[in-house]
Amino acid sequence: MSAPAGTVHAGAPRAEVNEPATTARSGRYIDAWVDVVPPASASGTLKQAYDWQAAKLGEPTEYTQLGSLIPELVLERLQLYKVVDAARGELDELEWRVIAFVTSRLNETPHCSSGLEVKLGELGLGHEARERLVAQHADPDTGDARLDALIAYTSKLTLAPGSIRERDIERLRTAGLSDRDIVAANNLSAYFSYTNRVATGLGLRTVIPTAHAHDAVPE
Repeated sequence: MSAPAGTVHAGAPRAEVNEPATTARSGRYIDAWVDVVPPASASGTLKQAYDWQAAKLGEPTEYTQLGSLIPELVLERLQLYKVVDAARGELDELEWRVIAFVTSRLNETPHCSSGLEVKLGELGLGHEARERLVAQHADPDTGDARLDALIAYTSKLTLAPGSIRERDIERLRTAGLSDRDIVAANNLSAYFSYTNRVATGLGLRTVIPTAHAHDAVPE
């Protein structure tokens, strides 16, 4: 993702030229398989990105630090996170979190799943109910046709995107979703598939702290 020279994303800090930064070997600072730049050693664009998330959270998340060897990527990822999270339209909180949770579990990503389990638990969806969502992902039966359609679509998009047909979109419409809501659901699941692959592919498999599960989206 790029922008014309001199452009600054709304709500995002202005990027600066990077200065040399010190890396920390994985396992000594965060539990992953690649080097990261710890907050105390960050400068330039990376410090801007870290500070943006820390303004709300108190510190950058492990996932944010996982991309720190490419500072511009960290900043753009935070911007995308903010935009995707704000784009939910008429999808309610439970639908939004279920899409992200099912995507993350099907991608076998314990780091991302752990934070979503916290949020779903607070929404009244207990452990057994969450496990049923995963077990029945291809043919869900929650008793809510709209949620079932979202889960089935999320399952196909995550595991077999090439099998999706227009009838899958029609099912979402029939369940009461507008095209805007469908675009939002699609982008949320796609975003989490990207996030899942970054985290798991680089060895980040820790449990997300409860505070990070609630407030990681930058303002």
